[in-house]
Amino acid sequence: KMSKSKLSKIRVLLDTDANNEIDDQHAIAYVLLSGDRFILEGITVNRTNNGGDIHEQAKEAERVIKLCDMDDRISVTLGASDSFSEIQSKVMNPVFDGSDAVDLMIEKAHRNASQILTILAIGKLTNVALAIKKDPTIVSKIKVVWLGSNYPLPGEYNLESDSESMNFVIASGVLFEIAVVRYKEKSGTTAVTVTPQDLERNIVGNGPKLDKAVIGRNGGEFFNFGDYSFNLLDNVYLFGDPPSRPLYDMAAVAIIKNPEWAEKKEIPSMLYKDGAWHAEPDLVTNLYIYEDFDKEKILEDFFSSVKNYIKVAVS
Repeated sequence: KMSKSKLSKIRVLLDTDANNEIDDQHAIAYVLLSGDRFILEGITVNRTNNGGDIHEQAKEAERVIKLCDMDDRISVTLGASDSFSEIQSKVMNPVFDGSDAVDLMIEKAHRNASQILTILAIGKLTNVALAIKKDPTIVSKIKVVWLGSNYPLPGEYNLESDSESMNFVIASGVLFEIAVVRYKEKSGTTAVTVTPQDLERNIVGNGPKLDKAVIGRNGGEFFNFGDYSFNLLDNVYLFGDPPSRPLYDMAAVAIIKNPEWAEKKEIPSMLYKDGAWHAEPDLVTNLYIYEDFDKEKILEDFFSSVKNYIKVAVS
């Protein structure tokens, strides 16, 4: 096995609907505090139906950046509010809905780096699809890792927020790896759950310590990410036995850090139409899924990354 120091760092651009749920915040913190594995190329936001407008999405991402004590180094770039089909005809305009995020993705993809850019998309795929639409030459320079879909079953929030964007990304032939969600099933990221007790034991009080409080999305003052993590969980509905909540997006970060924490499988060419997956034998795709996540190893690494944090370098 290679020692951690020998592994080359992964260039990541994180695209998130940060205020939609409570998992995006954990994914953002996980990237920011895993400087041993990542180089951060940017954080972009998009708007889905939950969590307010694009500025509310940005505000929550900024909160997490502050709580990781990195707001002097990282700013959030605004992306799309509308859907791919509504915006795609405008991508050649100098400015359009989402253009700042799209231009950032294109610029970072073309960076003359020894390693391709991993775009980690943990919301809808609108920004990513628009970037490929505007500049198809980035396809060979990026890998897209997406948290989404219940493949092979229909549905899932990120997919339904803009399924046309997903189809466009698949059809582009880009290397596209999907961390599946699979509600109610143990085989998707749904299985990577935390209880309030897990957080109390492992994360509360951890992360960089701030001098100045950050006001949380639910009010309250926070001086580290660990305390905010607990507050986020405290303000959502818990389910299952014991009562817990999945941190879907966080698991997508984990499998970039270490692909062995899930099973990776190539899948045949597929598109999503009329609420179902359909085989597309004539389409050349580069499509993989991750399933069967190793919950214990992922949580152990997540907690340890927050506790023994190494702040990510920002490119």
